[in-house]
Amino acid sequence: MIYETQQETDSLESPIVSIIVPLYNAESVITRCVDSILKQNFSDFELLLVDDGSLDASGRICDEYAKKDARVHVIHKENTGVSDSRNIAIQKARGTYLQFVDSDDWLAPEATGLLLSCAKAYPCDLVVSHFYRVIDNRIAHKGDIQENGLLSREEFASYMMEKPADFYYGVLWNKLYKKSLVELFHLKMDTEISWCEDFMFNLEYICHTKNIYVLRVPIYYYVKTKHSLSTQGISLTKTIKMKTMVFEYYKKFYKEVFDEKDYERSRLQVYRFFLDAANDGIVPPAQLPGVLRLGEERTQINPKVLENDITLLDVYLKRKCLELCLKPITFRYNLQSEEVYLLLFLSQNHDMHTRKELADFIGQPKRKLDGALQKLKTHGYLTWTEHTSKDKTSKSTVRLLDIQLLPITEPILYELNEAQENYHHIIFSGFTETELNEYEELSKRLKENIIKILL
Repeated sequence: MIYETQQETDSLESPIVSIIVPLYNAESVITRCVDSILKQNFSDFELLLVDDGSLDASGRICDEYAKKDARVHVIHKENTGVSDSRNIAIQKARGTYLQFVDSDDWLAPEATGLLLSCAKAYPCDLVVSHFYRVIDNRIAHKGDIQENGLLSREEFASYMMEKPADFYYGVLWNKLYKKSLVELFHLKMDTEISWCEDFMFNLEYICHTKNIYVLRVPIYYYVKTKHSLSTQGISLTKTIKMKTMVFEYYKKFYKEVFDEKDYERSRLQVYRFFLDAANDGIVPPAQLPGVLRLGEERTQINPKVLENDITLLDVYLKRKCLELCLKPITFRYNLQSEEVYLLLFLSQNHDMHTRKELADFIGQPKRKLDGALQKLKTHGYLTWTEHTSKDKTSKSTVRLLDIQLLPITEPILYELNEAQENYHHIIFSGFTETELNEYEELSKRLKENIIKILL
């Protein structure tokens, strides 16, 4: 028996992304999960919550969300398992893309928007991202492929062959799928097995892809240690049968992707899958390098300063918000914040400036500016020439930098533009058109007042 809960809405437009969350007895975690989805910087999505016959308050909590937000669609069904829940949601999904989230976990605010921007900016059929592994209050950045960019199906399969049982490849939740491919090839989860069913879905899906985009930004918080076969009370005979079935899928996949000669050369690596256990990666003790306390990985603000009417508070909050929107770009291109701020400024201003002026604009010391300029030049992002000129005020000679951004920066500039749009979407959320016009006029007058004093 299946019944649905959804707020009545007059909109017939299909969302761009359908986010699917199967849940069972998840009352202790579902609020954290759903809140993280509804607070995404990107908003053109539908959220399909599939209550798999929960015996606790999970279903009621989901219905409350559906009453408050028209994007939430709740499907109630009898308990038939997570694979059947996902299949039902896929059938009902209206989005162009599919994104999966587990009820134990949650998303970073930029997750959906960043996955979608990659899918749109590059000709790919699948986007795969890094993620955070969470244990208690410790997290570690996880991900196998350490370079951003497009990979062919064969290149991606070669990486996967190195670590056949890594969660990075097998799970659904760090990926964005095209619904058209799922429909065209009638792909679905195998409800007959309860081990690696998501990995089997991925293998079938990847068989029909041409290009896959790798995103090094961790945008997903994976918490729960998923149940192993041994903890599910499944007999040894059935366990072996399921593992054999999955292995045959895996072997068939590589025979299809590679020619016979390449397959024979890599056959031993393929057989490693049968021996390896699914690996989600450990989180080492907090004192080791690369391990963060939960919260340290995100842009944070000091809640105590919010209690006071501090002169710098407005500037502080806007800077922290912009830092949050730009952070995925620093991750993705292995850049420091001052380098991203510099690229943002240069993308909007083509005048010549002194080093001191540039340092002031990006809010960094001159030594940091020099380091940023040199690194960006070394990576081929920009070049510059120096000119001498007479300063009209002091009548002394100053050195001006004429900086040219090179074509390789185009993808970054595209994402900087999207980051600015996200920033404006956040700070102006809920504003009416009249309020926006009034704000623009007031801002213009404020700017004029400040300029009168500073010039």
